Amino acid sequence: MSVASRVVAADEPVTLDDAHEKATNAAGWIEQNWATWLGIGLKVLLIVVIAAILRHVIRKTITKLIERMNRGAQAVDGTALGGLLVNAERRRQRSEAIGSVLRSVASFLILGTAALMVLGIFEINLAPLLASAGVAGVALGFGARNLVTDFLSGVFMILEDQYGVGDSIDAGVASGEVIEVGLRVTKLRGENGAIWYVRNGEVKRIGNLSQGWATAHVDVTVRPEEDLDKVRTTLEEVGEALAKDDPWNEVLWGPVEVLGLDSVNLEQMVVSMSAKTMPNKSVGVERELRWRVKQAFDAEGIRIVGGPALDAEEAAADPSAAVSAPSAYASAVSPQSMAASPIPPPTLKK
Repeated sequence: MSVASRVVAADEPVTLDDAHEKATNAAGWIEQNWATWLGIGLKVLLIVVIAAILRHVIRKTITKLIERMNRGAQAVDGTALGGLLVNAERRRQRSEAIGSVLRSVASFLILGTAALMVLGIFEINLAPLLASAGVAGVALGFGARNLVTDFLSGVFMILEDQYGVGDSIDAGVASGEVIEVGLRVTKLRGENGAIWYVRNGEVKRIGNLSQGWATAHVDVTVRPEEDLDKVRTTLEEVGEALAKDDPWNEVLWGPVEVLGLDSVNLEQMVVSMSAKTMPNKSVGVERELRWRVKQAFDAEGIRIVGGPALDAEEAAADPSAAVSAPSAYASAVSPQSMAASPIPPPTLKK
């Protein structure tokens, strides 16, 4: 049939029989396939509903578990047991971070599985899709490896409870008090008040100064002519008095020990003191010990190096102490004076 004949045939009006035949064919095709469509639709709907319900139940369960952990932390906060354990804010942030990770992982697994099942129902070949996703994942991993490293490091830091809010830590790149723990960064407040944002992937080592116990160490420097027995007795009395007074009796976890003579030379002697304290309380104990040792030494007449000046009798014992050393220029025949004298002009003879 030529193009002209086909155009003429297309312009001819459609008869009732032709329309009835087309409608019958369409109805028959729908009647043959509607069961398949209905089955596919019901399967997809069932998968979506089950995935949504399962995701909601799991996320709700994780949230309730985290709330129960926070209530338990708040119950012991402010008590003696709570002082020994982590504080409520630290446990709250740690539990919230863990809960966020668990909820995200649960949502990803459930929704991802449901999407793959729906694609399988439509008889879509998943092999190319999974291969493409694998290649894209590898490329994303290389491109965002620092972000992935920070995230994984943060997850393990939180799960292992290496540090928490309120801890004083030394992270190598920065040190200070932890004010927030995140999955990617940790916020520290330094000694001068600056806030440091430390990426978790950059932390190679952690020194936690708030776990277990701390040590207060004080070195007392006295003159070599002082009586060591008197010095030891005075320091022991200071330590016993400190251990009995409030609030130091709760801060100290052991007696104040006089360790003995640490070093001796012609100018000074160093006597060391040590005490086991609550975590992050050693600096306050050291300052109080120094304060009380200075007062006790003044009362007992024990002089420390760099303390009061020599007595008047000791100062008068050496009459040359107030006389300055003679100058080299005082002698006219000294080399310094000869070098400083003007050179006489040469004598001209006729």
